Amino acid sequence: MSLRVGDDAPLILDLGTGVRYLGHQLRSEGRPFVGAALLTHLHWDHVQGLPFFPPVLDPDTRLDIYAPAQEDGRAAGTALFEMIKPPMFPIDISSLPSTLAVHTVGDDEFNIGRFEVTSRFIPHIGPTLGYRIEHAGHSVAYLPDHQQPVDGTLDIADAVAELVEGVDVLIHDSQYTTDEFRHRSTWGHCTGEYALHIARTFDVGTLVMFHHDPSRTDDDLESNLSCWAGEDDRPRVVLAREGMTLSPSR
Repeated sequence: MSLRVGDDAPLILDLGTGVRYLGHQLRSEGRPFVGAALLTHLHWDHVQGLPFFPPVLDPDTRLDIYAPAQEDGRAAGTALFEMIKPPMFPIDISSLPSTLAVHTVGDDEFNIGRFEVTSRFIPHIGPTLGYRIEHAGHSVAYLPDHQQPVDGTLDIADAVAELVEGVDVLIHDSQYTTDEFRHRSTWGHCTGEYALHIARTFDVGTLVMFHHDPSRTDDDLESNLSCWAGEDDRPRVVLAREGMTLSPSR
């Protein structure tokens, strides 16, 4: 997943397997990739695409990665590079010809190119950031992994509120149905109903349901969407799909 303004390099959101396809698209543009990625956390499904991102094989590539500090005190880059090396991976990622620079962030505000970025720690399993990205009056919040309160309340963390207030687009965890959550309440995720509650509470324009449970079929998701649709089309609710593109509409 990525955000893009004009012909600027895209701002990559996490480094799952989808970055392989993005990398092929970037290579077809015929210029070195110099850009950045925001990592929400270091769970394997959010980083395993990095060594398969085609531009990392190009010595002219520079990828700046922003990732959360770890509870054990390790810098984000140390923790990340320890994951992608033998015996877990055939080569040490530090041996790639590209320049990979990892920046440890927490509750911060910073700029990446023309984007203004706010990062805040949000509830999940292990240190996890949510992001708010703004440019020219448009805003996107990215919270793909978010632990709903396990006690069944609809309380919303202050950090979450700060990230999502009034955004044009909220990309949000919606893994479970309410019934599934009763049995998996400590697994680090949330229901579509909770995501919709957040979107309605904070005047979100479009809610993108993300982090679908891997057992879902397309028909299952469409059925759930009919239950999650916003009142009076507010917010607009869509399902994240492979290859989807959203343009500013509010």
